[in-house]
Amino acid sequence: MCCYKSSMLRVRVGTMDDEYVDLINKKAATVTEIALENAKNYLLDMHLQARENTNQEVKDIQWTSSKDFTIDLGIRQIEEYILTWEMSSRWLHCTDFIEEEVMEGITRYHYRVKWSIPTRRKPVPRSTACVYFIVDVFTNKSQNMPIQVCFFVESNQLMHRPGQSRFREKWLTDVIESKIHLMQEIIF
Repeated sequence: MCCYKSSMLRVRVGTMDDEYVDLINKKAATVTEIALENAKNYLLDMHLQARENTNQEVKDIQWTSSKDFTIDLGIRQIEEYILTWEMSSRWLHCTDFIEEEVMEGITRYHYRVKWSIPTRRKPVPRSTACVYFIVDVFTNKSQNMPIQVCFFVESNQLMHRPGQSRFREKWLTDVIESKIHLMQEIIF
């Protein structure tokens, strides 16, 4: 049985020795502190971004109409939109179509853009971060309207819209650093 109390994870297991339980509690506290710090940084970045957006133009692209949309065109347009982001050239990514979801009046397409920073010493990165895109294509009378696009960064629920929020490279860095730190904390 597990429960949270006083921001520390208390583990109640009948036969575990106290040293092991203390180690688990310390590791859980460390992971919790990292998650809270990342959440604080993310909210601070969003606040700063909102302030900057009043002074700077947020870049966007001309999205296709619903009647002209295809899955491949969706990938090409996401790639074109990513080019408007101010990113270091060390980041590499690949874009994949995930699924199509048919609903009343729209068809929703899901894409994943997986990011990493491979190096000469470590060509296979220790971790990756994903940005998920959702594309809504109208299937009713409004097929001449442009598609509706939003995206979110892995482990965050805040939805962003192209042209309304500025992408931050730090969001990807935070996800990767959190994953690496979590892997270091877990003993297999």
